[in-house]
Amino acid sequence: MSKKQSAIADKSASTTDFSKAPINASLNREQKIDLYRTMVRVRRFEERSLRAYQAKKIGGFLHLYIGQEAVAIGCCSLMGKNDHVITAYRDHGHAIGVGMPMNPLMAEMYGKATGCSKGKGGSMHFFDPSRNYWGGHGIVGGQIPLGAGLAYGIKYKGLKGAAMAFMGDGAVNQGAVHEAYNLASLWNLPVIYVIENNGYSMGTSQLRSSAGSLAKRAEGYDMNWAECDGSNIYEVRETMNRLLTLAREQCKPSVVEIKTYRYRGHSVADPDNTYRSKTEIEEYRKTKDPISVFQKILHDEGVLTDALIESIDTEARAEADAAADFAEQSPYPTVEDISKDVYWEEDHPEHKTSQGRIFFE
Repeated sequence: MSKKQSAIADKSASTTDFSKAPINASLNREQKIDLYRTMVRVRRFEERSLRAYQAKKIGGFLHLYIGQEAVAIGCCSLMGKNDHVITAYRDHGHAIGVGMPMNPLMAEMYGKATGCSKGKGGSMHFFDPSRNYWGGHGIVGGQIPLGAGLAYGIKYKGLKGAAMAFMGDGAVNQGAVHEAYNLASLWNLPVIYVIENNGYSMGTSQLRSSAGSLAKRAEGYDMNWAECDGSNIYEVRETMNRLLTLAREQCKPSVVEIKTYRYRGHSVADPDNTYRSKTEIEEYRKTKDPISVFQKILHDEGVLTDALIESIDTEARAEADAAADFAEQSPYPTVEDISKDVYWEEDHPEHKTSQGRIFFE
């Protein structure tokens, strides 16, 4: 075991009861229920989004998060006031995880003016600066240098916080990712690079595209690294809490590889089963589905009852349906809106100092 990893040594899920880790043991009953409820809300939102896409209500791409819920919710549940999140195009779970309501999220995918990005971004570009949530980025790996920038800003302002920059396993070979690793280590930036390894970059198995441990690559940049099981939200929280503490207290960057899985294709436009078997998908669903895993844990703890499980599910379905109704009834942006939110001076002419025209016909 390397010196760097030994500082944050991983624990074996087979021998560790992560419910007893201090960050999890400190949760009260309502907080545990809220974690479970939020995961279910993500699942039902995604399923309702799929139905809307199939009904041709949503255009463009739709990258569903079904199967990965414990990662985003586990990480975002640890956020403090000076912590920030930035992610890639599979961004719905993180948006709900930071507290964004479903209505503006669904409206954004419908391309409506009431959307969180005013209908201009769609599924891949959810944003909410008020919740320290910076998207939602369609360029593979493009958000990772921005995550370094967020961490730089935290450090520059002297704040005790951290940036969590999420990416898929398909992004790890992008040059910009390694450039960001290098700067984060050189400048001791409080950033955690979170690799959500769902096993496939589009249709290519990670085993065929990326050599070695994705997390261990951090050793080449003299950074801390860790790996954990993304099907267990308690393990995600315990691992991430250690890394966030390093970032907040010592301005130490880290890379963490969280093993997870997605049930649907890379996007809804892609087939689910051409590059993997139905048996593989069903095996994960039966044994490692993050909602089922946490449901059993909480049921065994006496936190969840069958009646409460059913109630939470019913409420989540109703909330997602209501969000679709809201999106359906919302207006589209106007033609004039296309030139808004592009240049700050154009939206605030009283403060404009630039000379000449900014837009040209």
